[in-house]
Amino acid sequence: MTTPFQKASEWIDAENAQDPNIELDQNTEYPKELLYSNRMYEKLMQFEPNASEEVQIASKAQHICRWKVARESYPMDRVGYLKWREELKKFHAKTTAGILEKAGYDETFIDRVSFLIEKKLLKKDTETQLLEDVICLVFLEYYLEPFVEKHDEEKLKNIIKKTWDKMSEKGHQEALKINYSEENLNLIKASLGL
Repeated sequence: MTTPFQKASEWIDAENAQDPNIELDQNTEYPKELLYSNRMYEKLMQFEPNASEEVQIASKAQHICRWKVARESYPMDRVGYLKWREELKKFHAKTTAGILEKAGYDETFIDRVSFLIEKKLLKKDTETQLLEDVICLVFLEYYLEPFVEKHDEEKLKNIIKKTWDKMSEKGHQEALKINYSEENLNLIKASLGL
């Protein structure tokens, strides 16, 4: 008997597996958003093993089908970027809601997952904060390096500081345990005045 959680997880993975963008991880190619989804879920379970089913699904579906809403379809300025990010949250929540309904979840559960994916009440809602911590930890562990290659030091310090400000104290402690390169660790320390 397949549970609604197993069905939803499978279907989220199936959607993300269609990503035409490929990312390399330890010499294996993965659809980019499938790899991101797996990293999010693994990090959540490592960081908070007792996370609710709603948070578990929200972590897997955080970027579901992200490639379908192209950044280029919005103005390439700060306002355009923020609008794109807002639209993405709604798109991810709506796409996930459709899957959860099909998997047999009730409206209350679906609404809660949408609430989390849209990152509502950050800093006030403990589960939204948990999800944000995981997003930031995954960014620092897997995606900081590509940023370092693309941006100057001032921009990087700003990105790190903004990331840090979104996290809880528990998130900060976990972030300092990540195995960074020496350069990146020094950059993080310089950004935060540690």
